[in-house]
Amino acid sequence: MMPIPRIQISGLLSQWRTVQRESTKSSPIKTILAQASRTYATASPVTVKKYSGACGAEISGVDLAKDLSDPTVVKAIRDALLEHLVIFFHDQSHLTATDFLDFTKKFGTPVKYPMISGLKEHPEIIEVLKREHEKTNFGGVWHSDTTYLDHPPMASILLARELPPYGGDTCFANQYLAYDSLSDGLKKTLKGLRAVSSSAKADVSKTREDRVKEEGSTNEQKDLEVAHPAVRTHPETGREALYLNTAHTIRFDGWTEDESKPLLDYLFQHQVKLEYTCRFKWRIGSVAFWDNRCVQHNPVNDYHGFKRSMHRITLAGDTPK
Repeated sequence: MMPIPRIQISGLLSQWRTVQRESTKSSPIKTILAQASRTYATASPVTVKKYSGACGAEISGVDLAKDLSDPTVVKAIRDALLEHLVIFFHDQSHLTATDFLDFTKKFGTPVKYPMISGLKEHPEIIEVLKREHEKTNFGGVWHSDTTYLDHPPMASILLARELPPYGGDTCFANQYLAYDSLSDGLKKTLKGLRAVSSSAKADVSKTREDRVKEEGSTNEQKDLEVAHPAVRTHPETGREALYLNTAHTIRFDGWTEDESKPLLDYLFQHQVKLEYTCRFKWRIGSVAFWDNRCVQHNPVNDYHGFKRSMHRITLAGDTPK
């Protein structure tokens, strides 16, 4: 057999590489590789950088005060939220309260927080504030926002206005992963249960409530209580997530608190295992945008003696199913 000339081998290799490139343009392989990549571009100028293995992504290439008129930017941000559960932006300190509100309206309907009055000219925006002399921070326990409402918020958005010189990070926990990692037997048990949440349980707003009472602007009302499925199906992704939390869940519907406690204690610990979490370090002008339907959060209280001020907006949600 005559040997194949080297130039012919080179030509064959070149053709093979061309075929490989063409075949991956629309193949699942390319999709998988793109998803696995730490940083990837979207159809818009937006760049999405994965923040941790469990959840979270940083988004760059967008000015939240100017670029939201482009529907491809809005879609890229929403897609990133659904994929990564919580998304982060930096360098947005120029946002006015109106800019911040307009940004959030691209993704839902801002609603007033039930326990605390908002800003005078923008009541949908509340100030999440810890002052220098305070020891307890607002929301300082693992939770999903206001699960004691009939229609808990779909998402929450936080904008950093003033930060301590260190500390004050916020942790997030992926509740898809928390549910997926349970045994089949426990999954089956939980799917038949509804978890009762109460506004009376939480210590999360104690400091803030004390402060607004001192200032004469309290928004008093009776305690709120409601039952939602312990396992929630996300209305947009179709994925199942644990939907109960340390701050608000008091028992299972039809069970006593004593009967509920052992299982709830196990689940509260399981939900926030380190491998399900990410920890976000704030900068002035950073924005965090998280999906309350599938993620919990917990602001770290490790900056005593310093002030931390954030603006927060929540977006209207549906009835958990």
